[in-house]
Amino acid sequence: MAKTTDVLKEYRYDGEKKLELGKVCHDSGGRDKEKDELLKKTDENLFEIDSLQEKLYAESKESVLIVLQALDAAGKDSTIKHVMSIVNPQSVDVYSFKTPNTDEAAHDFLWRYHKRLPERGKMCIFNRSYYEEVLVVKVHEFWKSYKMPDRTIHSGDYIKQKYKDIASWEKYLYGNGYRIVKIFLNLSKDEQKKRFIERIDRQEKNWKFSASDIKERAFWDNYQEAFETAINETSTKDCPWYVVPADQKWYTRYIVSEILAETLRNINPVFPELQPEAKAQLAECKKQLEAE
Repeated sequence: MAKTTDVLKEYRYDGEKKLELGKVCHDSGGRDKEKDELLKKTDENLFEIDSLQEKLYAESKESVLIVLQALDAAGKDSTIKHVMSIVNPQSVDVYSFKTPNTDEAAHDFLWRYHKRLPERGKMCIFNRSYYEEVLVVKVHEFWKSYKMPDRTIHSGDYIKQKYKDIASWEKYLYGNGYRIVKIFLNLSKDEQKKRFIERIDRQEKNWKFSASDIKERAFWDNYQEAFETAINETSTKDCPWYVVPADQKWYTRYIVSEILAETLRNINPVFPELQPEAKAQLAECKKQLEAE
């Protein structure tokens, strides 16, 4: 595997170290003085992502799955909009997953996600993902009401088994040409409060707020434990997690741009090289066009 850049080592979890959410930064960690420089670097990363993604699409050997998880108001939508704004929309898919519908609930929990995996050469973003099974489902114990065999529900190990299922599935995907980039936008409780109040105060943002957001906020500590455990149980060298500070959006976007640029550099895609016969055919076509 290619070397991880120094800035990302701080946020990358690949199984070598344990995450303790209570001890990690929610902001830039004192890098405010570097803001102008990092904004410039973000723009440079975006152009590099666009260039490498075009090669990824042309080569069509690997694909990139970006798993984006966060609590409400952490900036998932704005991060997607900003970081992927420069990329050709033909080569990127974005899926936002809500509560499973009746058809989805009648299948295993990975079924609806497997159907949305990108084809080779494309990038795909899961705005929330299969990790909800060990996050909101765990916090609210929704799994206890599933229509499943007693051996599955009443064994006492349902969530522990889901960690294993997820890790095995990601290993399978990696072995089949997928690069999985898992990003947790780590928002502080104080900053979430500020953003909620802003959504209430500003009419153009009212639509983003729901009373259910306050109900979920009451489970803050439970979600922190759920995220911490999920990340520690599913972090591997091939499918690492990145715990990205989310209190300062400019810094969040910079780090996410670094993650995606590095992922594509590691893939190192190239434009396909034509065989001699194809090159000769191109030369002949050029002659015909010039002779018109």
